Amino acid sequence: MEKIGFVSLGCSKNLIDTEVMLGILRDKHMEITDDLADADIIIVNTCTFIEKAKEESVNTILQAAEYKKTGKCRLLIVTGCLSQQYKEELLKEMPEIDALLGTGSWNRIWEAVEVANQGERACFMDDVSHLYDEHTSRMRTTPSYSAYVKIAEGCNNGCSFCIIPHVRGRLCSRPVASVVEEVKQLAADGVKEINIIAQDTTSYGVDLAGRSLLPDLLRELVKIDGVRWIRLFYLYPSYFTDELMNLIVEEEKICPYVDLPLQHISQSVLKRMNRRDSEEDVRNLMKKLCSHGRKLTLRSTFIVGFPGETEEEFQELCDFVDETEFDDVGVFTYSQEEGTAAARMDGQIPEDVKEERYHALMAIQAKVSERRNQELEGTIHTFLVESIQEEGGVRQAVGRIEVQAPEVDGLTYLEDAETVQPGDMVQVRIVQGFAYDLVAELV
Repeated sequence: MEKIGFVSLGCSKNLIDTEVMLGILRDKHMEITDDLADADIIIVNTCTFIEKAKEESVNTILQAAEYKKTGKCRLLIVTGCLSQQYKEELLKEMPEIDALLGTGSWNRIWEAVEVANQGERACFMDDVSHLYDEHTSRMRTTPSYSAYVKIAEGCNNGCSFCIIPHVRGRLCSRPVASVVEEVKQLAADGVKEINIIAQDTTSYGVDLAGRSLLPDLLRELVKIDGVRWIRLFYLYPSYFTDELMNLIVEEEKICPYVDLPLQHISQSVLKRMNRRDSEEDVRNLMKKLCSHGRKLTLRSTFIVGFPGETEEEFQELCDFVDETEFDDVGVFTYSQEEGTAAARMDGQIPEDVKEERYHALMAIQAKVSERRNQELEGTIHTFLVESIQEEGGVRQAVGRIEVQAPEVDGLTYLEDAETVQPGDMVQVRIVQGFAYDLVAELV
């Protein structure tokens, strides 16, 4: 039995592609190993979202190629966004690569192995016109209690800074029934936390029904026994309706967690970004979300140093973040991506200015996050245990409460952890709030 080693880079959407490829290979009686030195075949699923992601992808490919010399590796397969965007360059400049698969070709992973086994270089770049479904084999790499579910692929927004539509295609949504059946299968397998993802989750179903089907989907998912948390990522403002907001507020299983990739607030910058929502649209939505007495946890991401961003426009963003009091914020410095409209714009900002603005905005948010977390002190939450740490005879549990998403947010530390195990969900009281993390005690 040959062994497959894999490295999955980038976002959770990419991780699902990795998991379905692993599932296909497992069905072909191949063994999956975490030790790349012991792998006969290595798969690197790449990301190309920003320049740093591309650099990481290239470096990872080169590192994996070394196992052809120092390990057992005889085939190196590169998949994902970098393959889709730079197939000619990769084939020409990296002879170590035995097969390339684009973002729409994950289902041909076994075919790529067969072709490469015959001594030929495989290169499959199909249109992104299909998604995995409830019948697709998938080998989950996340903890047994948590899973990501991709409900759509591609994006129709056309933001001027983003390469994703070029490598992932236009919006392609799964039918509601397909997603519901997958979640039922996951719940039957012991999954308690369902993380719903897409490039633009609120646009889910617009290509199928001319309107967002996200509320329809959620009403079906909350009925599924065994599911405790349903978390929504990448909720763009355009289709964030009152109906959706009310569901998030009222349904106990839907985490009160709103992840809005707003990117900026200055109207002039939003226009250059080709964002669908105006400053007025965004501010009106934020007022609605905050009208629930801050029952909802608000998270967003912003880009600083976009071409032409003036000091005044940047200050608008700083003031907006300070006054809105997001619970968590991610900040990116603008990355000039080849093939995007923004890359050709005048007024490119120097890297040192981008870095200054990044640190300035993060400093503002750190104070806000600490204040928001301190306001949680004394409140009671459901705590999902993820790991146990023991030091000096003291047993501590590390995990998340319902308003902390996996990988992107802070953690909660439970001091009195003698009776809990990973995967348990228990009631805790927050006793201390810091800028990023929380400390809790059992109720």
